Amino acid sequence: MKGFIPQNMHPVYYIMLLLVFMLGGFFVGNFISLSVLYGFFNYGLQDLANVVQNPADYPNGKVAVNLFQGISHFCAFTLGPVMLLVATGVNLQRYLSPKWHVPALLFLLSALLIVVIMPLNSWFIDINSHMVLPDFLHGFELWAKEKEEALKELTNYLIKFDSVGQFVLGMVVFALIPAIGEELVFRGVLQTQLIRWFRQPHVGIWVTAIIFGAIHMQFYGMLPRTLLGALLGYLYWWSGNIWVPIIGHFVNNGFTVLLMYLLQRKVITYQIDTEEAMPIQSIIFSVIATAGLLYYLWQQFKTMPATSGNNPTETDTIF
Repeated sequence: MKGFIPQNMHPVYYIMLLLVFMLGGFFVGNFISLSVLYGFFNYGLQDLANVVQNPADYPNGKVAVNLFQGISHFCAFTLGPVMLLVATGVNLQRYLSPKWHVPALLFLLSALLIVVIMPLNSWFIDINSHMVLPDFLHGFELWAKEKEEALKELTNYLIKFDSVGQFVLGMVVFALIPAIGEELVFRGVLQTQLIRWFRQPHVGIWVTAIIFGAIHMQFYGMLPRTLLGALLGYLYWWSGNIWVPIIGHFVNNGFTVLLMYLLQRKVITYQIDTEEAMPIQSIIFSVIATAGLLYYLWQQFKTMPATSGNNPTETDTIF
């Protein structure tokens, strides 16, 4: 299907249009969310604003906020980029997954990689949490810490599940929807266009990863998120299949949600929301296992031929 937006426009314009389509999706998502919440809970616009600020004060506040977040995120981060790609007339499979047939083993190993790297990532979390900024940034440091604590408190409340149904909803809202939407935005479109622009995959991957780390507005979690973004970026670049980073992202978020649920049910006792690094033995094992998996995946992915045409990042002209 021929689109009404040229496919070979400059990446800067492509990225600007991505923001426009995401903003449009956000407004559509808000409208749908308001309609759903009004229909189920009789919450109006002002009620919703109060619920988002203080969900614990409302009987259905937790479910309402989760529904609002899930619908809004889906419309902005999933429908937004998909509609942009449709408007350009590209073949979605060819654009997002030029290497369509990825063996199941490589999907599983990519998911395992996300789990294996967690002890190493805990070290970066520890480093990031103890960062001290220069005196002239003291005001920003106080603001960042206050925002970090507020978001942590809200998140802990939202993922405190009182039933299996709430756990399933939480898995969808905090793991599945962000995994699909954020990978479409950051890896599927943004990284692809930045690689076209810079003509250097490593630059495009790392710039995207930095934006990915910063966009969550949590300074004291930016370093581990940036490294996760880079890891997902390389998995996408090597595999040529958008479902590889999507599954990796889902495992990262879903593993945390699952452990929080098991902790609440007293199945496990380990406090996963700690900012302290894991034992050094675990970190050393993580480094070795991560390096081995990365090398194996790189070797396997690079031998896979494209199954649906050329990767657009390699062939499109931008001028």
